[in-house]
Amino acid sequence: MWPEIIRLSKEGGLDVIETYVFWNNHEPERGQYYFEGRFDLVKFVKTVQEAGLLVHLRIGPYACAEWNYGGFPMWLHFLPGIQFRTNNAIFKNEMKRFLAKVVNLMKEERLFASQGGPIILAQVENEYGNVESSYGQPGELYVQWAAKTAVSLNTTVPWVMCAQGDAPDPIINTCNGFYCDQFTPNSPSKPKMWTENYSGWFLSFGYPIPYRPVEDLAFSVARFFEYGGTFQNYYMYFGGTNFGRTAGGPLVATSYDYDAPIDEYGFIRQPKWGHLRDLHKAIKLCEEYLISSDPTLEKLGRNLEAHVYYKSSNSCAAFLANFDSISDARVTFKGNEYFLPAWSVSILPDCKNVVFNTAKVPDAFTRSTSTHEVSLATSDWSWYQEYVGIWGTNSFTKSGLLEQINTTKDTSDFLWYSTRYVNQAVILEKLSNRNKW
Repeated sequence: MWPEIIRLSKEGGLDVIETYVFWNNHEPERGQYYFEGRFDLVKFVKTVQEAGLLVHLRIGPYACAEWNYGGFPMWLHFLPGIQFRTNNAIFKNEMKRFLAKVVNLMKEERLFASQGGPIILAQVENEYGNVESSYGQPGELYVQWAAKTAVSLNTTVPWVMCAQGDAPDPIINTCNGFYCDQFTPNSPSKPKMWTENYSGWFLSFGYPIPYRPVEDLAFSVARFFEYGGTFQNYYMYFGGTNFGRTAGGPLVATSYDYDAPIDEYGFIRQPKWGHLRDLHKAIKLCEEYLISSDPTLEKLGRNLEAHVYYKSSNSCAAFLANFDSISDARVTFKGNEYFLPAWSVSILPDCKNVVFNTAKVPDAFTRSTSTHEVSLATSDWSWYQEYVGIWGTNSFTKSGLLEQINTTKDTSDFLWYSTRYVNQAVILEKLSNRNKW
């Protein structure tokens, strides 16, 4: 499926494909690596390169991603004395070994940008800033170590840490969230980057199907570049499916559709895909201005503003924003009047003509429907049957409750208990009656 999904991503205006590297799939047993089949990382990166796109490799190796055990292999859990994601020598040795394995694999295939390959960015750790405070000083030391270790691997491309406000130089700290226009890197020498812009949300059993309107998603993207953003990634652009037992987290479903522009089955989702494609085209029309200067802010009224990028005194591109969530407005900019719907951004590549407004979705996208014929007779289905029950060779006797992972070692989601109890009062009564007899 990957060549077609990548093709649709490119047609949708993407320049970079961002992907995690899941440790538990690539090293299922300690020291035994697996990079074959659907986990052939080299083939995936080369497929992206063949399509003419670039790659951001999020090695981690912690991924979260609602993935089983956050992407950690289960054998890691059983190493004596290990503590995850902190200043623990056992964990750091294993993490460094896997990071080096992936980096060296990419180097051998000459896949980093400096080698002529498509990989322009790499990521170490993942959203550690959200939990760092609970680790105290060992957490701070771990961040320093992770950064130093990543740089020492000499990928020759920049490393990033997402949601990590204290990412040490030269690691670039990046933003994750629904809106990142107000995000500022922790150093003026670092570019403003957004690694996860949520196109929807993951699906959980018992909850509504997540949905994010494309008008709001487009607004967030336009605002980010309006405020000097340099790199923005959709999480997810194609969500896909959690096959087998890879879904991890409370009640997380096997579907990882994420209300993404390309749906779970690999088909484009309108109006999201088409509206974002047009947004990307509009932003790229401003490209030479965006890299020529920092934006100049002009206030146009209450909740109304313009950011202008000048290439020269009489040559510019502009973003006109109405960030009032209710009221439409009319504004005057450089002698011309413009209508700005509520919660919208208009893009003017020449500071005069509006080529795109985030709130105006063409009727063609909202009316369009697609039909796809799928022949189940030719589909290659596979099945996994996990028997449910308490009897078998794995049954044993134990008093009290057990810890799930330590007991099943993640070979099953089922841990079945069978208990027996006897009513002592009834027994005593029967014994008493027997004595009377």
